[in-house]
Amino acid sequence: MAFQSTSDPARGRLLLLSAILFISYLCVGMSLPVVPIYVTSQLGLGNAWAGLAVGIAFLATILTRSYAGGLSDHRGPKSAVARGLTFYVAGALASLGAGLLAQAPWTSYALLIGGRLLIGLGESLVAVGVIAWGIGLVGPARSGKVLALVGAAIYGALAVGGPIGLALLDRFGFAGAMAIGAVLPCLGLLAIWRLPAVAAHPGADRPPFWSVVGRVWQHGFIVCLQGIGFAAIGAFFTLYFLDRGWNYAGLGLTAFGGGFVLVRLLFGHLPDRIGGLPVAAGSLAIETVGQFLIWNASDPGLALVGAFLTGLGCSMIFPAMGREVVRLVEPHLRGTALGGFSAFQDLAYGLTGPLAGLLADRAGYNSVFLVGMVAAAVGLLIALSLLRTGATAFS
Repeated sequence: MAFQSTSDPARGRLLLLSAILFISYLCVGMSLPVVPIYVTSQLGLGNAWAGLAVGIAFLATILTRSYAGGLSDHRGPKSAVARGLTFYVAGALASLGAGLLAQAPWTSYALLIGGRLLIGLGESLVAVGVIAWGIGLVGPARSGKVLALVGAAIYGALAVGGPIGLALLDRFGFAGAMAIGAVLPCLGLLAIWRLPAVAAHPGADRPPFWSVVGRVWQHGFIVCLQGIGFAAIGAFFTLYFLDRGWNYAGLGLTAFGGGFVLVRLLFGHLPDRIGGLPVAAGSLAIETVGQFLIWNASDPGLALVGAFLTGLGCSMIFPAMGREVVRLVEPHLRGTALGGFSAFQDLAYGLTGPLAGLLADRAGYNSVFLVGMVAAAVGLLIALSLLRTGATAFS
Protein backbone atom coordinates (compact mmCIF):
# COMPACT_ATOMS: atom_id res chain seq x y z
CA MET A 1 0.00 0.00 0.00
CA ALA A 2 1.34 3.46 -0.86
CA PHE A 3 1.40 6.38 1.57
CA GLN A 4 -1.93 8.13 1.52
CA SER A 5 -1.01 11.79 1.84
CA THR A 6 1.88 14.10 2.28
CA SER A 7 0.57 14.97 5.76
CA ASP A 8 0.90 11.38 6.95
CA PRO A 9 3.06 11.71 10.10
CA ALA A 10 4.48 8.21 9.68
CA ARG A 11 5.61 9.10 6.17
CA GLY A 12 7.29 12.27 7.45
CA ARG A 13 9.13 10.35 10.16
CA LEU A 14 10.30 7.75 7.66
CA LEU A 15 11.58 10.44 5.31
CA LEU A 16 13.41 12.13 8.20
CA LEU A 17 14.94 8.81 9.22
CA SER A 18 16.09 8.26 5.63
CA ALA A 19 17.64 11.73 5.55
CA ILE A 20 19.46 11.03 8.82
CA LEU A 21 20.76 7.79 7.34
CA PHE A 22 21.95 9.60 4.21
CA ILE A 23 23.85 12.28 6.15
CA SER A 24 25.41 9.77 8.53
CA TYR A 25 26.31 7.28 5.81
CA LEU A 26 28.39 9.91 4.07
CA CYS A 27 30.98 9.00 6.71
CA VAL A 28 31.22 5.58 5.04
CA GLY A 29 30.93 6.82 1.45
CA MET A 30 33.61 9.49 1.86
CA SER A 31 36.15 6.99 3.15
CA LEU A 32 35.92 4.40 0.36
CA PRO A 33 38.06 6.16 -2.29
CA VAL A 34 40.17 8.04 0.27
CA VAL A 35 41.48 5.09 2.30
CA PRO A 36 43.29 3.28 -0.56
CA ILE A 37 44.89 6.54 -1.72
CA TYR A 38 46.17 7.22 1.79
CA VAL A 39 47.52 3.69 2.22
CA THR A 40 49.35 3.59 -1.12
CA SER A 41 50.41 7.21 -1.55
CA GLN A 42 51.12 8.44 1.98
CA LEU A 43 51.97 5.24 3.84
CA GLY A 44 53.77 3.74 0.85
CA LEU A 45 52.14 0.33 1.23
CA GLY A 46 50.97 -1.91 -1.60
CA ASN A 47 47.59 -2.40 -3.24
CA ALA A 48 46.93 -5.56 -1.24
CA TRP A 49 47.20 -3.59 2.03
CA ALA A 50 44.94 -0.91 0.59
CA GLY A 51 42.37 -3.52 -0.42
CA LEU A 52 42.47 -5.05 3.05
CA ALA A 53 41.89 -1.66 4.66
CA VAL A 54 38.77 -1.16 2.55
CA GLY A 55 37.46 -4.72 2.67
CA ILE A 56 37.91 -5.36 6.38
CA ALA A 57 35.02 -3.01 7.14
CA PHE A 58 32.73 -5.25 5.06
CA LEU A 59 34.04 -8.29 6.93
CA ALA A 60 33.23 -6.63 10.25
CA THR A 61 29.74 -5.87 8.97
CA ILE A 62 29.12 -9.48 7.94
CA LEU A 63 30.37 -10.89 11.24
CA THR A 64 28.26 -8.55 13.39
CA ARG A 65 24.88 -8.84 11.63
CA SER A 66 23.70 -11.31 14.28
CA TYR A 67 24.69 -8.93 17.09
CA ALA A 68 23.02 -6.00 15.33
CA GLY A 69 19.78 -7.88 14.76
CA GLY A 70 19.63 -9.19 18.32
CA LEU A 71 20.29 -5.74 19.77
CA SER A 72 17.60 -4.19 17.58
CA ASP A 73 15.06 -6.79 18.74
CA HIS A 74 16.06 -6.77 22.40
CA ARG A 75 16.84 -3.09 23.05
CA GLY A 76 14.89 -1.54 20.19
CA PRO A 77 15.99 -0.22 16.78
CA LYS A 78 16.59 3.31 18.08
CA SER A 79 19.16 1.99 20.54
CA ALA A 80 20.89 0.01 17.76
CA VAL A 81 21.06 3.07 15.49
CA ALA A 82 22.42 5.29 18.29
CA ARG A 83 25.10 2.75 19.13
CA GLY A 84 25.99 2.33 15.46
CA LEU A 85 26.37 6.06 14.92
CA THR A 86 28.63 6.19 17.97
CA PHE A 87 30.83 3.51 16.39
CA TYR A 88 30.91 5.60 13.20
CA VAL A 89 32.28 8.53 15.19
CA ALA A 90 34.83 6.33 16.98
CA GLY A 91 35.96 4.76 13.70
CA ALA A 92 36.37 8.13 11.99
CA LEU A 93 38.34 9.48 14.96
CA ALA A 94 40.63 6.43 14.92
CA SER A 95 41.17 7.02 11.19
CA LEU A 96 41.92 10.67 11.95
CA GLY A 97 44.53 9.50 14.44
CA ALA A 98 46.02 7.27 11.77
CA GLY A 99 46.30 10.28 9.49
CA LEU A 100 48.33 12.12 12.11
CA LEU A 101 50.82 9.24 12.32
CA ALA A 102 51.72 8.97 8.63
CA GLN A 103 55.41 9.20 9.52
CA ALA A 104 55.07 5.79 11.25
CA PRO A 105 53.43 3.77 8.45
CA TRP A 106 52.71 0.51 10.23
CA THR A 107 51.48 2.18 13.42
CA SER A 108 49.24 4.38 11.30
CA TYR A 109 48.00 1.38 9.34
CA ALA A 110 47.19 -0.61 12.49
CA LEU A 111 45.17 2.30 13.86
CA LEU A 112 43.43 2.69 10.50
CA ILE A 113 42.44 -1.00 10.53
CA GLY A 114 40.98 -0.53 14.00
CA GLY A 115 38.97 2.43 12.75
CA ARG A 116 37.71 0.48 9.74
CA LEU A 117 36.57 -2.36 12.00
CA LEU A 118 34.61 0.11 14.12
CA ILE A 119 32.99 1.63 11.03
CA GLY A 120 32.03 -1.85 9.81
CA LEU A 121 30.40 -2.62 13.16
CA GLY A 122 28.62 0.72 13.05
CA GLU A 123 27.37 0.04 9.54
CA SER A 124 25.86 -3.25 10.66
CA LEU A 125 24.01 -1.63 13.57
CA VAL A 126 22.83 1.43 11.66
CA ALA A 127 21.53 -0.42 8.60
CA VAL A 128 19.64 -3.11 10.52
CA GLY A 129 18.36 -0.62 13.09
CA VAL A 130 17.11 1.90 10.54
CA ILE A 131 15.24 -0.78 8.58
CA ALA A 132 13.59 -2.20 11.70
CA TRP A 133 12.83 1.32 13.01
CA GLY A 134 11.26 2.38 9.72
CA ILE A 135 9.08 -0.71 9.58
CA GLY A 136 8.06 -0.12 13.18
CA LEU A 137 7.07 3.47 12.34
CA VAL A 138 4.95 2.76 9.25
CA GLY A 139 3.99 -0.88 9.72
CA PRO A 140 5.07 -4.14 8.04
CA ALA A 141 2.56 -3.66 5.21
CA ARG A 142 4.82 -0.89 3.90
CA SER A 143 8.11 -2.67 4.51
CA GLY A 144 8.96 -2.65 0.79
CA LYS A 145 8.74 1.15 0.77
CA VAL A 146 10.96 1.32 3.84
CA LEU A 147 13.62 -0.88 2.28
CA ALA A 148 13.49 1.09 -0.98
CA LEU A 149 14.05 4.39 0.84
CA VAL A 150 16.81 2.97 3.01
CA GLY A 151 18.58 1.62 -0.06
CA ALA A 152 18.21 4.94 -1.86
CA ALA A 153 19.74 6.76 1.12
CA ILE A 154 22.70 4.35 1.32
CA TYR A 155 23.43 4.27 -2.39
CA GLY A 156 22.94 8.03 -2.64
CA ALA A 157 25.48 8.56 0.13
CA LEU A 158 27.92 6.23 -1.60
CA ALA A 159 27.44 8.05 -4.91
CA VAL A 160 28.09 11.56 -3.61
CA GLY A 161 30.35 10.59 -0.71
CA GLY A 162 33.18 9.46 -2.97
CA PRO A 163 33.64 12.79 -4.80
CA ILE A 164 33.20 14.69 -1.53
CA GLY A 165 35.84 12.56 0.16
CA LEU A 166 38.32 13.10 -2.66
CA ALA A 167 37.72 16.86 -2.63
CA LEU A 168 38.25 16.97 1.15
CA LEU A 169 41.40 14.86 0.83
CA ASP A 170 42.79 17.30 -1.71
CA ARG A 171 41.91 20.33 0.42
CA PHE A 172 42.47 19.20 4.00
CA GLY A 173 44.46 15.98 3.80
CA PHE A 174 43.46 12.56 5.10
CA ALA A 175 43.17 13.59 8.76
CA GLY A 176 40.99 16.58 7.83
CA ALA A 177 38.69 14.45 5.69
CA MET A 178 38.28 11.94 8.53
CA ALA A 179 37.58 14.76 11.01
CA ILE A 180 34.67 15.95 8.87
CA GLY A 181 33.59 12.32 8.55
CA ALA A 182 33.37 12.16 12.35
CA VAL A 183 31.07 15.20 12.52
CA LEU A 184 28.39 13.79 10.20
CA PRO A 185 27.24 10.88 12.42
CA CYS A 186 27.23 13.31 15.37
CA LEU A 187 24.58 15.27 13.47
CA GLY A 188 22.71 12.01 13.05
CA LEU A 189 22.89 11.32 16.80
CA LEU A 190 21.39 14.72 17.52
CA ALA A 191 18.64 14.26 14.94
CA ILE A 192 17.39 10.81 15.93
CA TRP A 193 16.19 12.01 19.31
CA ARG A 194 13.39 13.86 17.48
CA LEU A 195 11.99 10.55 16.29
CA PRO A 196 9.80 8.34 18.48
CA ALA A 197 11.17 4.92 19.35
CA VAL A 198 9.30 1.74 18.49
CA ALA A 199 8.69 -1.12 20.85
CA ALA A 200 11.45 -3.54 21.73
CA HIS A 201 10.82 -7.19 22.64
CA PRO A 202 13.13 -7.86 25.57
CA GLY A 203 11.28 -10.82 27.06
CA ALA A 204 10.35 -12.73 23.94
CA ASP A 205 11.60 -16.24 23.32
CA ARG A 206 14.47 -16.19 20.81
CA PRO A 207 15.58 -19.15 18.75
CA PRO A 208 19.25 -19.36 17.72
CA PHE A 209 20.40 -16.91 15.05
CA TRP A 210 21.10 -19.64 12.51
CA SER A 211 17.62 -21.05 13.05
CA VAL A 212 16.14 -17.70 12.04
CA VAL A 213 18.49 -17.43 9.05
CA GLY A 214 17.38 -20.92 8.00
CA ARG A 215 13.87 -19.58 7.47
CA VAL A 216 14.97 -16.80 5.12
CA TRP A 217 18.17 -18.12 3.51
CA GLN A 218 16.62 -18.58 0.05
CA HIS A 219 15.57 -14.93 -0.03
CA GLY A 220 19.01 -13.91 1.15
CA PHE A 221 20.67 -16.11 -1.45
CA ILE A 222 18.67 -14.36 -4.18
CA VAL A 223 20.02 -11.02 -2.94
CA CYS A 224 23.55 -12.47 -2.87
CA LEU A 225 23.23 -13.66 -6.47
CA GLN A 226 21.94 -10.31 -7.74
CA GLY A 227 24.74 -8.49 -5.92
CA ILE A 228 27.38 -10.23 -8.04
CA GLY A 229 26.33 -8.24 -11.11
CA PHE A 230 26.55 -4.91 -9.29
CA ALA A 231 29.90 -5.78 -7.72
CA ALA A 232 31.24 -6.85 -11.13
CA ILE A 233 30.34 -3.51 -12.67
CA GLY A 234 31.81 -1.58 -9.76
CA ALA A 235 35.12 -3.44 -9.83
CA PHE A 236 35.71 -4.33 -13.48
CA PHE A 237 33.59 -2.28 -15.89
CA THR A 238 36.22 0.45 -16.29
CA LEU A 239 39.02 -2.10 -16.70
CA TYR A 240 36.90 -3.98 -19.25
CA PHE A 241 36.52 -0.84 -21.36
CA LEU A 242 40.19 0.06 -21.11
CA ASP A 243 41.18 -3.46 -22.07
CA ARG A 244 38.98 -3.21 -25.19
CA GLY A 245 40.27 0.26 -26.04
CA TRP A 246 36.76 1.73 -25.78
CA ASN A 247 35.86 5.29 -24.80
CA TYR A 248 33.44 6.32 -22.02
CA ALA A 249 34.93 3.89 -19.50
CA GLY A 250 33.85 6.11 -16.62
CA LEU A 251 30.16 5.98 -17.54
CA GLY A 252 29.50 2.42 -16.39
CA LEU A 253 28.55 3.28 -12.81
CA THR A 254 26.70 6.35 -14.06
CA ALA A 255 24.55 4.17 -16.33
CA PHE A 256 24.03 1.61 -13.56
CA GLY A 257 23.18 4.29 -11.00
CA GLY A 258 20.76 6.02 -13.37
CA GLY A 259 18.78 2.83 -13.86
CA PHE A 260 18.94 1.98 -10.17
CA VAL A 261 17.64 5.35 -8.96
CA LEU A 262 14.99 5.59 -11.70
CA VAL A 263 13.35 2.35 -10.61
CA ARG A 264 13.55 3.24 -6.91
CA LEU A 265 11.80 6.56 -7.57
CA LEU A 266 9.11 5.28 -9.94
CA PHE A 267 8.42 1.77 -8.67
CA GLY A 268 9.43 1.72 -5.01
CA HIS A 269 5.82 0.89 -4.09
CA LEU A 270 5.58 -2.28 -6.20
CA PRO A 271 6.72 -4.88 -3.63
CA ASP A 272 4.02 -3.72 -1.22
CA ARG A 273 1.40 -3.59 -3.97
CA ILE A 274 1.97 -6.85 -5.89
CA GLY A 275 4.34 -8.79 -3.63
CA GLY A 276 8.08 -9.15 -3.37
CA LEU A 277 8.58 -12.36 -5.35
CA PRO A 278 6.96 -11.17 -8.60
CA VAL A 279 9.03 -7.98 -8.43
CA ALA A 280 12.22 -9.96 -7.77
CA ALA A 281 11.54 -12.38 -10.62
CA GLY A 282 11.01 -9.58 -13.13
CA SER A 283 14.03 -7.68 -11.83
CA LEU A 284 16.33 -10.70 -12.06
CA ALA A 285 15.23 -11.32 -15.64
CA ILE A 286 16.19 -7.74 -16.53
CA GLU A 287 19.53 -8.05 -14.72
CA THR A 288 20.27 -11.28 -16.60
CA VAL A 289 19.73 -9.51 -19.93
CA GLY A 290 21.88 -6.58 -18.79
CA GLN A 291 24.80 -8.81 -17.81
CA PHE A 292 24.47 -10.72 -21.08
CA LEU A 293 24.74 -7.49 -23.06
CA ILE A 294 27.92 -6.45 -21.22
CA TRP A 295 29.48 -9.91 -21.61
CA ASN A 296 28.65 -10.12 -25.32
CA ALA A 297 29.05 -6.42 -26.20
CA SER A 298 30.62 -5.59 -29.54
CA ASP A 299 30.78 -1.85 -28.87
CA PRO A 300 30.74 0.47 -25.83
CA GLY A 301 27.17 1.63 -26.40
CA LEU A 302 25.81 -1.89 -26.02
CA ALA A 303 27.84 -2.41 -22.84
CA LEU A 304 26.50 0.83 -21.37
CA VAL A 305 22.94 -0.28 -22.17
CA GLY A 306 23.76 -3.50 -20.32
CA ALA A 307 24.98 -1.52 -17.30
CA PHE A 308 21.77 0.54 -17.35
CA LEU A 309 19.62 -2.60 -17.51
CA THR A 310 21.65 -4.14 -14.69
CA GLY A 311 20.85 -1.07 -12.58
CA LEU A 312 17.16 -1.39 -13.46
CA GLY A 313 17.22 -5.04 -12.45
CA CYS A 314 19.25 -4.75 -9.25
CA SER A 315 17.28 -1.82 -7.85
CA MET A 316 14.25 -3.51 -6.31
CA ILE A 317 15.53 -6.98 -5.43
CA PHE A 318 16.74 -6.12 -1.92
CA PRO A 319 13.51 -4.34 -0.87
CA ALA A 320 11.39 -6.99 -2.59
CA MET A 321 13.07 -9.87 -0.79
CA GLY A 322 13.26 -7.88 2.45
CA ARG A 323 9.49 -7.49 2.35
CA GLU A 324 9.14 -11.26 2.13
CA VAL A 325 11.54 -11.75 5.04
CA VAL A 326 9.46 -9.39 7.20
CA ARG A 327 6.38 -11.48 6.41
CA LEU A 328 8.07 -14.76 7.30
CA VAL A 329 9.10 -14.01 10.90
CA GLU A 330 7.42 -12.88 14.07
CA PRO A 331 7.78 -9.18 15.02
CA HIS A 332 10.19 -9.89 17.87
CA LEU A 333 12.56 -11.64 15.43
CA ARG A 334 12.40 -9.02 12.69
CA GLY A 335 15.73 -7.37 13.46
CA THR A 336 17.52 -10.72 13.74
CA ALA A 337 16.05 -11.91 10.44
CA LEU A 338 16.91 -8.68 8.64
CA GLY A 339 20.44 -8.83 10.02
CA GLY A 340 20.99 -12.32 8.66
CA PHE A 341 19.28 -11.43 5.40
CA SER A 342 21.46 -8.35 4.88
CA ALA A 343 24.62 -10.38 5.45
CA PHE A 344 23.98 -12.19 2.16
CA GLN A 345 24.35 -8.91 0.28
CA ASP A 346 27.52 -8.07 2.22
CA LEU A 347 28.86 -11.49 1.24
CA ALA A 348 28.29 -10.82 -2.46
CA TYR A 349 30.04 -7.47 -2.31
CA GLY A 350 32.92 -8.79 -0.23
CA LEU A 351 33.71 -11.92 -2.27
CA THR A 352 32.96 -10.90 -5.85
CA GLY A 353 35.94 -8.56 -6.23
CA PRO A 354 38.79 -10.92 -5.33
CA LEU A 355 37.24 -14.06 -6.87
CA ALA A 356 36.22 -12.31 -10.08
CA GLY A 357 39.69 -10.75 -10.24
CA LEU A 358 41.26 -14.21 -10.32
CA LEU A 359 38.84 -15.21 -13.08
CA ALA A 360 39.57 -12.06 -15.09
CA ASP A 361 43.31 -12.79 -14.97
CA ARG A 362 42.72 -16.17 -16.56
CA ALA A 363 39.71 -15.72 -18.86
CA GLY A 364 39.45 -11.99 -19.56
CA TYR A 365 37.29 -9.24 -18.12
CA ASN A 366 34.17 -10.19 -20.05
CA SER A 367 34.09 -13.54 -18.24
CA VAL A 368 33.25 -11.67 -15.04
CA PHE A 369 29.96 -10.53 -16.55
CA LEU A 370 29.21 -14.05 -17.79
CA VAL A 371 29.37 -15.11 -14.15
CA GLY A 372 27.08 -12.18 -13.27
CA MET A 373 24.61 -13.33 -15.92
CA VAL A 374 24.60 -16.92 -14.68
CA ALA A 375 24.21 -15.77 -11.06
CA ALA A 376 21.20 -13.58 -11.93
CA ALA A 377 19.65 -16.44 -13.92
CA VAL A 378 20.04 -18.82 -10.96
CA GLY A 379 18.45 -16.20 -8.72
CA LEU A 380 15.56 -15.95 -11.18
CA LEU A 381 15.02 -19.71 -11.03
CA ILE A 382 14.97 -19.65 -7.22
CA ALA A 383 12.50 -16.75 -7.19
CA LEU A 384 10.22 -18.54 -9.66
CA SER A 385 10.41 -21.69 -7.54
CA LEU A 386 9.43 -19.76 -4.40
CA LEU A 387 6.66 -18.02 -6.32
CA ARG A 388 5.29 -21.32 -7.59
CA THR A 389 5.42 -23.20 -4.26
CA GLY A 390 4.46 -20.23 -2.13
CA ALA A 391 5.94 -19.29 1.24
CA THR A 392 4.13 -19.35 4.54
CA ALA A 393 3.93 -15.91 6.07
CA PHE A 394 3.78 -15.26 9.79
CA SER A 395 0.28 -14.24 10.74
